[in-house]
Amino acid sequence: MTVPGESEANYRELVENAGDIIYAHDLDGHFSWINKACERITGYSREEMLRKSIWEILAPEDVESLRSSVEPTLGSEQQLFEVEIVAKDGRRVPLELTSRLVYRGSVPVGVQGVARDVTERRSAAQALHESQERYALAAQGSNDGLWDWDLRRNKIFFSARWKAQLGAAEQEIGDDPDQWFDRVHPDDRERLFGDLGLHLEGRTPFLEVEHRVRHVDGGWRWMLVRGTAVRDGSGKAYRLAGSQTDITERKGAEEKLLHDALHDALTGLPNRSLFSDRLGQAMAFTQRRSDYRFAVLYLDIDRFKTINESLGHQTGDVLLMRVARRLAGCLRPGDTVARLGGDEFAVLLEDFTDPDEPIRTAERVHEALEAPHDLEGTEVFTSASIGIAMGSPKYTRADQLLRDADTAMYRAKDMGRGRHAVFQPGMHAHARAQLQLETDLRRAIDRNELRLNYQPVVSLESGTIVGCEALIIWMHPSRGLIPPNDFIPAAEDTGLILQIGRWALRQACAHACQWNEQLPRQHQISVSVNLSANQLVQTELLEHVREALGESRLDARRLRLEVTESVIMEHAGPATLLLAQLKNLGVHLLLDDFGTGYSSLSYLHNFRFDTLKIDRSFVSRLELPGKHAEIVRTIVSLARALSMEVVAEGVESAAQVAQLQNLCVESAQGYWFSRPVDAQGFAELLAARKAFPLPVPPLAHAARAL
Repeated sequence: MTVPGESEANYRELVENAGDIIYAHDLDGHFSWINKACERITGYSREEMLRKSIWEILAPEDVESLRSSVEPTLGSEQQLFEVEIVAKDGRRVPLELTSRLVYRGSVPVGVQGVARDVTERRSAAQALHESQERYALAAQGSNDGLWDWDLRRNKIFFSARWKAQLGAAEQEIGDDPDQWFDRVHPDDRERLFGDLGLHLEGRTPFLEVEHRVRHVDGGWRWMLVRGTAVRDGSGKAYRLAGSQTDITERKGAEEKLLHDALHDALTGLPNRSLFSDRLGQAMAFTQRRSDYRFAVLYLDIDRFKTINESLGHQTGDVLLMRVARRLAGCLRPGDTVARLGGDEFAVLLEDFTDPDEPIRTAERVHEALEAPHDLEGTEVFTSASIGIAMGSPKYTRADQLLRDADTAMYRAKDMGRGRHAVFQPGMHAHARAQLQLETDLRRAIDRNELRLNYQPVVSLESGTIVGCEALIIWMHPSRGLIPPNDFIPAAEDTGLILQIGRWALRQACAHACQWNEQLPRQHQISVSVNLSANQLVQTELLEHVREALGESRLDARRLRLEVTESVIMEHAGPATLLLAQLKNLGVHLLLDDFGTGYSSLSYLHNFRFDTLKIDRSFVSRLELPGKHAEIVRTIVSLARALSMEVVAEGVESAAQVAQLQNLCVESAQGYWFSRPVDAQGFAELLAARKAFPLPVPPLAHAARAL
């Protein structure tokens, strides 16, 4: 049994050791009693506190509110409020006061209370408030729409920006997931739900999917959705949150760029790449269907060069566009007409039953072209020479069929204007000439008749030489100088390109190292070497590059390996690993002839190219009216987005240089700067250290780039 004295002692001990401040003060605020907790919370000793009044330690802004609490009119009810005191070291300490007036009889004589340090609670509340404020600001200020899916309740919060992206007002979209999913394009739902399922099952680290969503105006918007699941201890997702970005403009730009890469800019017809793709599909059908017939018609406009030179290139372009329309009008649905370049067109006839259909089509073309063209008051008559090659399982590549159709076209030209001819096995004079070329080429390697010339690559900011492209030429003992375009295809067909390519690689690296040894470190130049399709599928290429770098002692960063777009398209599988290994050596990868092939956009990420080369076909049209500059601008923007450099080839005029400078292209090559020169000539160009004159002065160009 506890005696009264013991009970009072226990009570005093509890009060004395309490974690909160327990105090008493008179109506003037002077403390009459306070426990030891005051020392820990305020920094004052108990003795110091008993010599003070509460008004001395109270924050000035809280004095008035606390004074009102001791007014007799308030009665004896307990009160709860927060104040701040100033600790001995100057700190502000927030306290929660629970106090009441103490009466003697009916007269108030003082105040008793408990003061609790609420620093941590206030900090937590402030942190929560700031977090909520940050989220609100992010949701309001972000260009992305935000969403938060409570999987347990199956409710989704959509931010105002998310709804605005669909043209909806705040109240028009609730929290039902179907408010989102019912708006998804039918063709995209399977992909969206599939990716959602994979992420919710934990099979992907995050959600990232593109799909179309119906806008309030009835149109479709492309959206990029990203998100991450929150999981419980067992790994089950109970929440999924993320963002939605409107990528409609980007998708439009990609589709336009892809369309431009597959179509002729002048006529809008499919270009050679798209035509070859469709021809390849037709060839594949013949392997599966014995009754499937197809044919290629190769057309060349008679006397077009004369018309073009006499009436001007713009008039010639108008003629080509009109010819294109007439050709399209001669075909059945499902057939393809393409412009291969210049005044050459090709027609692919597919799945016909009448074996004479190709002849009948050629006759319709002749008839359609007979009508005169009125070109700005000048009446012009055109005709076409047409070569026909019948599809057959013997063909294994699209270019073989085109080659035979081209051969037949030249036979038709020999017969006179406006004629057509069907390819026959006897038309092999050209093939025999090619065979002789291949024989001579084998001897050329043994006799050291091959040479390397170098075309300077010039900075469009400074006008100085920053690199060069190595070009193989052939000094034939009887035919003289043979440019690469006349013998490289033969080298490809025979496999000699592997030996030639290895030789060119070693020579170029050796020359580049010699040049750089004579240059200051800040002016070191790079050399570009073209890789052929055959090289790109040979595992030995990696060792050949190592060998060339090791023998020459050239810094790997100064070697640029050029791969054409068409080679990547044709050999994407085997090229993937090899290009990655080459990249790991430190060499730079350059994508050549960009925009002349197809599907490049889908491979730019995969192959880690450092530089994009704008094809000469785009550069040559920069001075023409139309949107040619915008196409180049789009290519430059795409390269910038992928952190790639840009170089333009085929520059032949000051106007083209100025256009490229205005488009912020870093460097260029072409006859306007210099024709290809031999190694000694290039060394002399470097030694001169003269900057090429630029239409836009270097300082002005640098300012524009900024």
